[in-house]
Amino acid sequence: MSNGSTSPPHRRLRGALLAVLTAVVVAGLGGWLVWRASGGDGGPAHGAGPPAAGGPGGTARAPDGKGSPGRDPGKGAPRGSLKGKVVVIDPGHNPHNRDHGREIARQVDIGNGHKECDTTGTSTDDGYAEASFTLDVARRVRTLLQHEGVKVVFTQDGDHRYGPCVDERAALGNKEHADAALSVHADGSAPGNRGFHVILPARVTAGPADTASIVAPSRRLGERLAGRFLAVTGSPPSNYIGHGTGLDVRSDLGGLNLSTVPKVFIECGNMRDPKDAAELTDAHWRQKAARGITEGITDFLTH
Repeated sequence: MSNGSTSPPHRRLRGALLAVLTAVVVAGLGGWLVWRASGGDGGPAHGAGPPAAGGPGGTARAPDGKGSPGRDPGKGAPRGSLKGKVVVIDPGHNPHNRDHGREIARQVDIGNGHKECDTTGTSTDDGYAEASFTLDVARRVRTLLQHEGVKVVFTQDGDHRYGPCVDERAALGNKEHADAALSVHADGSAPGNRGFHVILPARVTAGPADTASIVAPSRRLGERLAGRFLAVTGSPPSNYIGHGTGLDVRSDLGGLNLSTVPKVFIECGNMRDPKDAAELTDAHWRQKAARGITEGITDFLTH
């Protein structure tokens, strides 16, 4: 065996492998640093703030793993992100109207005609009044919308002797320059007629009424509302109005004719049908109705 400076074969092989491994590590580290600096894997680009908490790449998750914190499932807007938006909610009728028949019978100008100041509304066969239903649902909607940062204004909260009249209800939405306005109702049709429908304003230009500018945005509001109400409540669109679309266009409602802001009515169901009445009188279902209405409104406001 030679005793010169040449290393044994196994040492030469180990040295070569070590050199190759070192080169790979250095190259990989350099590439990773460049990649991170450019914002790879969802991380911040150079000069950006720290990644969001919650996992690799800054993707935060809600505790239930279904979405990011601060977001409501089914809606794209973070909670509180609708601050500055104004929504006028009009709970149909008034529980005290029945005690003021003469006052609510007074005729008011709706542009293309005259109608009563207000009516008593309908009720279920068991006596649950539409006016009680509309206030309950409206208050639930208010709570949900306020949680999203929306300023909510009521036309009445059971605090009026009667009414207000339909022209006054429209005027309040106009005064508030509302981003959206909604009148909450329940229908009083024949048994067997089931389901909800959303009433949209027709094109009316007569007297104090001019809906030209609100017809299109009101339709968008109504479509969003109908879609979300169906999805959340599972209630079918009306089988007697709207040809299965859940949408109806009318020109005889002062609350729509006199509005200058996007506005629709929703008839949440038929109080005279036993199956619909069973839902309308159920507090759990009314909460779902409020959720569907809220999501319809917030979808409109964010798209």
